[in-house]
Amino acid sequence: MNEKSPREKRIIEIAKRLNKEYPDADCELEFANNLQLLIAVILSAQCTDKRVNLVTPALFKKYKTVQAFASAELDELEGLVRSTGFFKNKAKNIKKCCQDIVSLHGGEVPASMEALVKLAGVGRKTANAVLMHGFNQPGLTVDTHFKRLTKRMALTKEKDPVKIEFDI
Repeated sequence: MNEKSPREKRIIEIAKRLNKEYPDADCELEFANNLQLLIAVILSAQCTDKRVNLVTPALFKKYKTVQAFASAELDELEGLVRSTGFFKNKAKNIKKCCQDIVSLHGGEVPASMEALVKLAGVGRKTANAVLMHGFNQPGLTVDTHFKRLTKRMALTKEKDPVKIEFDI
């Protein structure tokens, strides 16, 4: 059996303490399925979950399927997501992402990191969020807060989010 390093033991202990302190911690985005989760996470870039949750009810009412998002009029989509910031880019990415889900994945949000990161607007952080909250797979969403905390706790010396993810 492999003996854990002191750093690994510390990480496990921190995770246990966090789970004890915050047993109900979960994704704050509101969604009913993996497509809605993916769209909400794309919208959450440089935006608060609270703001995204104000935008998504109307968005998900208008576009109920991946096909509907894939064929959306870009200016209409932009109008619905405008308040999340960077709305032109987000709308373009959502439309292209959904077109690729339809053409490459039979209309189903893929359940692998490799497939997710190939979609427009999806990086490792977004993919990890979808895999964790949509598919119950383990992962880490390394954002600026996670980077700051892992540095403060001396859990990694890395600065690149992907390297931090693999290091932790």
